[in-house]
Amino acid sequence: MKTELAKILSVRGQHGLFQYVAQSRSGAIAESLSDKKRTNFAATSGITTLEDISIYTQEGEVKLRKVFEKLHEVLGDSDAPTSKASPDELKALFAKALPDYDEDRFYVSHMKKVVDWYNELKAYASLEFVDPEAEQEEGAAE
Repeated sequence: MKTELAKILSVRGQHGLFQYVAQSRSGAIAESLSDKKRTNFAATSGITTLEDISIYTQEGEVKLRKVFEKLHEVLGDSDAPTSKASPDELKALFAKALPDYDEDRFYVSHMKKVVDWYNELKAYASLEFVDPEAEQEEGAAE
């Protein structure tokens, strides 16, 4: 089953990723990918969908879905290095997967989040992603 990044959430101050379940009166109900526990997050919690995140490159920005796909091409079936890996190891990985990333605006702290998210998606969801643009085209064709 393909992962829909528009329904995968990162919440400020919370470790890990969450699957959107439903809207609540005060925010959103989401389920942890790793332990399946549901939590009600307030609208002020700093909720971001992975679909909305982009990485800075020399030519502009690249959607996180594309970055995950490029990491998967480089890593194959292996896990990404953990966020505890050395900065040089993380930079080397991103230099292979996204050679034109903007070193002035894409920091090691960002790389750590991306590799943690990649590993969590690999373990608890899928690295095959729903392409929202392709789905819109299919809907228009019908």
